[in-house]
Amino acid sequence: MIIYHNPRCSKSRQALGLLKENGEEPDVIEYLKEPLGQAELEGLLKKLKVPAHDLLRVKEDEYSELGLSPDTPEEDILTAIALNPILLERPIVVKGRKAVIARPPELVEDLL
Repeated sequence: MIIYHNPRCSKSRQALGLLKENGEEPDVIEYLKEPLGQAELEGLLKKLKVPAHDLLRVKEDEYSELGLSPDTPEEDILTAIALNPILLERPIVVKGRKAVIARPPELVEDLL
């Protein structure tokens, strides 16, 4: 298992806690310190099976500054996240070929 984690985010901490409570020791990737590249984001999007816009934190200043919207092409969204990792919604938990955006954190239970 992998969790794309921001330790300053309560939802991310809760999701990590739920995983550990269930005996999982996921690889923790602090994506603000280790930003994901375009190819990694594309792979993540395929596992999540959601529109690219769902990966975005729409309340971040960068979202409006970059003029992002639900109509922004997928490639442009992934580029924006790669260049501005703060835009990536969190936490994202991956197990094999499946992934969830764990908001609420209890959604990680779908992978257990």
